Amino acid sequence: MAKNKKAAIFWRIALGLIVAATVVMLMFRVYEWYQERRAHFARYEAFGIEIPTRYTIHGIDVSRYQETIDWESVKAMNVEGLKLGFTFIKATEGLVNEDRYYKRNWKRAKEAGMARGAYHFFIATKNGKAQAEHFIKTVELGPGDLPPVLDVEATYGVPYKKVRERVKEWLVTVENYYGVKPMIYANVDFYQQVLKDEFDEYPLWVAHYLQKEKPRIYRTWHFWQYSEQGHVNGIFCRVDFNAFSGDSTEFKNLLFH
Repeated sequence: MAKNKKAAIFWRIALGLIVAATVVMLMFRVYEWYQERRAHFARYEAFGIEIPTRYTIHGIDVSRYQETIDWESVKAMNVEGLKLGFTFIKATEGLVNEDRYYKRNWKRAKEAGMARGAYHFFIATKNGKAQAEHFIKTVELGPGDLPPVLDVEATYGVPYKKVRERVKEWLVTVENYYGVKPMIYANVDFYQQVLKDEFDEYPLWVAHYLQKEKPRIYRTWHFWQYSEQGHVNGIFCRVDFNAFSGDSTEFKNLLFH
């Protein structure tokens, strides 16, 4: 009899936990739906920044800081013929962190027709190969995706030589896995002071906000992050804007096959 009572109590607790988990999941889904509908009504007459019009292909990069995004609104926004065609999405950071909106952004951006790329935020105090393996476990690339990106912005007190060694580990590991040369993201000063000319063979996505026509850097680049103050329909927060250096054929050739 005692065993039967214990079994009954166990099943009541189990059922209660299942019901509670289901309620929490439903509440999360409702909240996500509400946030997406809310983002849908974030509307702007213009992008809110000066656009370098000599480039024809523009895009944005996002992370958890942009919160829930209505990607259809992003894709549909058209200001005097200028539309956004690509996005870089934060996927991972360091050894274990995954951006909380990565999976949703990765899926919804493609559904909206945006060319998408994933980036890893590099922590210089951590092993480069281990960080690369974390990225690889998280990100699955397919036809039409942009090359993987290593976002390296700070040394965290690590000597420059060691930073370069760990960056190289990440790049080599990722290239060996995906079969495509990764891209480096860095601002002009960091690239020229820390990375120097050891990585000029890699495609560069460079951040530089002080010139209107092109970034001030000695080497060729593929993408230029020219503002961090843009507005886009479907996103409540300000967002980074980027331009591609070439034409549509060159952009297509850059995509993952």
